[in-house]
Amino acid sequence: MKTVREIAEEIVAREGGFVNDPDDPGGATNHGVTIHTLRRLGLDITKDSRIDVADVRALTRAQAIDIYVEHYFKRPGLAALPEPVQASVFDMYVNAGMNAIKVLQRLCTSMGFACDPDGMVGPQTIRAAQMAHDAAPTHFADAYGIARRNYYYGLADARPQSRKYARRRDGGKGGWIVRAEEFIAPRYHLSEAQHRQRVAAWG
Repeated sequence: MKTVREIAEEIVAREGGFVNDPDDPGGATNHGVTIHTLRRLGLDITKDSRIDVADVRALTRAQAIDIYVEHYFKRPGLAALPEPVQASVFDMYVNAGMNAIKVLQRLCTSMGFACDPDGMVGPQTIRAAQMAHDAAPTHFADAYGIARRNYYYGLADARPQSRKYARRRDGGKGGWIVRAEEFIAPRYHLSEAQHRQRVAAWG
């Protein structure tokens, strides 16, 4: 089993370096850490008494890893979830915040283990997730990954500006979909034809 820090290192590698995409609601981002996150945490990386794009640029990989471990794994309480889904929930929490927990909560409810989709890892969610895992121990992580993939497609359905994250210019799978499928067994990956059929309505 990988350590939390090892998983965080992989997340940083997937996220890449500095980006300031006007279509990304997260704003300026470096190693996946957004300017909004730095401001929320009060992290003045450049020590100039303000938190702006310069701080995002100055953020190091090591600092990003520390932020992820502390604020995206430990504080949300992800260690209390069944081990097989922790890495995927952690990875999704980095790029979707509390929606990562809401996807899990809705999955548990759909499996018959009622859980309020409040985005918080509390006793009800921990119990529901464990029961769902116990009911389908060899499939629960895949089910979460598939639900996560569907969430990304749904975002792109609703927000045309986000479609470039789910579909490449050549029509293939975009970063969001590839990322979700990294946590899904290969037999559940969509074929290129299935992906193209899924996004055909986008034009």
